[in-house]
Amino acid sequence: MATYRGRRAASIENGALRVTVLEGGGHIAEICDLASGINPLWTPHWPSIEPSAYDPGRHVEYGGGADASLLAGIMGHNLCLDIFGGPSPEEAAAGFPVHGETSVARFAIEASASALRMEAILPYAQLRIERRIRLDDRVVVIHECVENLTATDRPVGWTQHVTIGPPFLEKGRTEFAISADRSMVFPGTFGPADYLRPAAPFDWPLAPRADGGVEDLHRYTAAPASSAYTVHRMDVSRDDACFIAFSPAARLAFGYTWRRGDFPWLGRWEENDSRTGTPWDGRTLTCGMEFGVSPFPESRREMIERPRLFDTAMFRWIPARTRVEVEYRAILRSSDSLPVI
Repeated sequence: MATYRGRRAASIENGALRVTVLEGGGHIAEICDLASGINPLWTPHWPSIEPSAYDPGRHVEYGGGADASLLAGIMGHNLCLDIFGGPSPEEAAAGFPVHGETSVARFAIEASASALRMEAILPYAQLRIERRIRLDDRVVVIHECVENLTATDRPVGWTQHVTIGPPFLEKGRTEFAISADRSMVFPGTFGPADYLRPAAPFDWPLAPRADGGVEDLHRYTAAPASSAYTVHRMDVSRDDACFIAFSPAARLAFGYTWRRGDFPWLGRWEENDSRTGTPWDGRTLTCGMEFGVSPFPESRREMIERPRLFDTAMFRWIPARTRVEVEYRAILRSSDSLPVI
């Protein structure tokens, strides 16, 4: 097995793109344009370690919260399963991490020249996860299967936590498009530098600001520091759904496309140098484009007890002894402008 930034990893490439996945957590760490060397996915500025090596007593540099084990190894596109959000106090005390076990699980990986297969079993949730990834020119085809190993139906959160970072992401320059028909600002405080009006409904991309104005989310903010989370229901008039990000500096367009019936929600997470605690240190620039079955990052109980939003379900059931399969695609290609969706 190869290494990537000090982590056990496997890569495939085809002359146009290289895709690298991490053994610990199964993260898609890079989707790299080989001509420019640019990877649109976020690489944290702090040192990354294997999730299996994390020890809360020794690794205080990742903070002391329930998210510390996740932050120790997070990179790029991580899979949130079987929750999207934080654990309950009881789950946290039992060692259950933020966004579920998947992001700290150890994956078995088999790779060939242009395709790979990876699999893990979640011991607490008793779910088996399998991913098959292959390259088709400038398209990354990802086939994902989740199997319920128990004899009971399971309500789950299941979100593709795709996070974009520098150098692709630039303040005041990077542009975004989303196939959304209804949107809403997070209903509460999300971060230390929130600037949008909580719980405000809106039409993409013009989000209501707390100061009474509007913010055009189609272009990443130029503010010195900010934090925000907005949720977007994928357009119900379309069978497919997508987001696209465009870097004018790199002249690259990067995005994902999927079946709306599989993942009806997208959350846009903005962390712009606002979190000053360890390991963020006030110097983290990200834009999460997190598509899945749930609109908000929240606990399992909150997910289940929350009523439907915009008449759309907030989680997904995986029946007993059943496999659920989805397929989605990432695309990275040259472009002179933000593509129309």
